[in-house]
Amino acid sequence: MTYSASDPGENQTISDVFILVGFSNLNKLQIVLFLVLLVMYLVALMGNLLVILLIKLNPSLHTPMYFFLVNLSFLEICYTSSVVPQLLVHLLVEQKTITIAGCAAQMYVITIMGLTECCLLAAMAYDRYVAICHPLHYSTIMSGRACSQIASASWIISISVEVAQTTWIFSLPFCGSNRIHHFFCDIPPVLKMACTDTSKNKIMVLTVSILFIMGPFLLITVSYICIISTILKLPLVERRFKAFSTCSSHLMVVTLFYGTALFTYLRPKSISTPESDQMISLMITVVAPVLNPIIYTLRNKEVKGAFRKTVEKSIFSHNWRKQRMKSRIS
Repeated sequence: MTYSASDPGENQTISDVFILVGFSNLNKLQIVLFLVLLVMYLVALMGNLLVILLIKLNPSLHTPMYFFLVNLSFLEICYTSSVVPQLLVHLLVEQKTITIAGCAAQMYVITIMGLTECCLLAAMAYDRYVAICHPLHYSTIMSGRACSQIASASWIISISVEVAQTTWIFSLPFCGSNRIHHFFCDIPPVLKMACTDTSKNKIMVLTVSILFIMGPFLLITVSYICIISTILKLPLVERRFKAFSTCSSHLMVVTLFYGTALFTYLRPKSISTPESDQMISLMITVVAPVLNPIIYTLRNKEVKGAFRKTVEKSIFSHNWRKQRMKSRIS
């Protein structure tokens, strides 16, 4: 399968594979990077799986905030697993190839997860707004059904938008060099491979970025303006601190995610380089999935308490089985 250039003067074609240049320029340091990324990937997987298990096993955590956190942790696992395993393989081999079908599949997952995370972070901010600004109506507004509908809408909208956008991108003809100067199939470097006018695609990318990155970010900003305004009206400093502490973890995750996302997709081209793009992408695909479960566990008394209870229950259950076996033997 080949893609011919739309320009008659362009004789080169791209076969059914791309070459992900990635970190090829690091030479022997690729082994060091492999070990670092492997450890971080395993930590990200275990951390997010631990968060999901803790919430599922502890009824005290069956609240709207933690319902959205389960979705977020599942999303982080899918997101990092769509990029890092292949990157690890490419750090060890010379042929850093990916099929066009594989490239499309990777872009589907990455873009869907990215948009869904924006929506979920906005939903979590709204949850905190209702909890602090309208506590008496919290259980009514943030009911189980409402949370399921919000989460479902986040996934459905993201899947619909990104399936359409990615399908359109990969319907373009690709020609010239098949070398992608990135370590995964992100939208900007793949669009550079097209040998036709991509201005409409770029407009769509910008529109999606504004609607689904800036839109949820605006909702988060408005929610926190209302939250801070309500907290400052509380009479006691202790109450202010307690109210704000329930938002601190979410606020840190929002800052980490949106700081990198906004800088990646909305910064001027004049300050964009392949090297800087790759470093920022590493923050999103590897560092963020490692830090998020740490932020939500180490800074959250409820999660730490649930972890302690789960460990104690596991130890008690193990000792009880051990004693029962001894009694049977005797």
